[in-house]
Amino acid sequence: MKKQFLNLKILVAMTLLAALTGCGADSGNSAAAESASGQQAAPQKVYKWKMVTTWPKNFPGLGTAAENFSTMVGKMSGGRLEVKVYGAGQLVPAMETFDAVSQGTAEMGHSSAYYWKGKTRASAFFTSVPFGLNAQEMNGWLHYGGGMALWNELYEPFNLVPLAAGNTGVQMAGWFNKEINSLADLDGLKMRIPGIGGEVMSRLGVEAVNIPGGELYTSMQTGVIDATEWVGPYNDLAFGFHQVAKYYYYPGWHEPGPTLELIVNKQAFNSLPEDLQAIIEGAARAVNQDMLDDYTAHNYLALDELVNTHGVDVRPLPDEVLAELNRITQQVLEEIAAEDPEFKKVYDSQKAFQEQAIKYHKISEQAYYRARELK
Repeated sequence: MKKQFLNLKILVAMTLLAALTGCGADSGNSAAAESASGQQAAPQKVYKWKMVTTWPKNFPGLGTAAENFSTMVGKMSGGRLEVKVYGAGQLVPAMETFDAVSQGTAEMGHSSAYYWKGKTRASAFFTSVPFGLNAQEMNGWLHYGGGMALWNELYEPFNLVPLAAGNTGVQMAGWFNKEINSLADLDGLKMRIPGIGGEVMSRLGVEAVNIPGGELYTSMQTGVIDATEWVGPYNDLAFGFHQVAKYYYYPGWHEPGPTLELIVNKQAFNSLPEDLQAIIEGAARAVNQDMLDDYTAHNYLALDELVNTHGVDVRPLPDEVLAELNRITQQVLEEIAAEDPEFKKVYDSQKAFQEQAIKYHKISEQAYYRARELK
């Protein structure tokens, strides 16, 4: 435990140094690289890697997180590890990111784990499950509650090393071209909603589909789908969903703490010297927090523009709908756990952690939010 804590302190220190100085890791070591005779050390090997993503290139938040990771790794490694980022479709299609990294077509990928539920259903827990952990709780479970060990175990057969590398915070419920006043209003809708949330919606008569982000605007515009969830105001404004949908509903019951993943081809990762491995891990940890900060700072500004400039109709989902979604969610999770031992193992771990978090947050986060409203 002491060694793990020491390693974390080193990673944080390296990250802060790179961010504050903007200098490569080699800039402070040039003098040490020279021998007493004035001879310079032999140049070190430079690794040139490709990162494929499920996001449009440089898309706010999601796409820029990948770019920030690349920049940070380049600086921290002194240019010894170069990561070139490819947006969805530039090198491989969005939904082939997992296979591309697994097979070594690219050394790294940036995506969401729940896209791969067709390969292993338990992957959903490492993005977000309905009515599950929020961002703060996800980070706690992953890094100090046993989540990362389970994630590594889950991805081992696929030749992948996973890392948490971003979080949007609680999302919105989505954009709809129909008012949702009761459960009956969901019946017959065709909606883009992946993961466990899609399975839950399907039990209420929704035709749940999974479409890459870059295709959502056109799909809504042409009526291919009647509704879509994506992320929240920061991203949804950039995609222009207010131009093709009438109603914007909250809260994001289906994705309360959506974590993004950085996946690394295992052979490629093991080929790196230990310091570069540590830089990847440290940069992912820094980007994981930085992205949450980005969304916290920009979501309200985007929401204000959507409402006051574009006249978006923002509404809460009725309590009746949320209660039924919650009930069905627990039913779906229990059913899958009963038939899938791998899923059950992760489910039991996350459920136990959430029960602890709920008990404490009742007298911390929730109590504080209530107290803040008292005037």
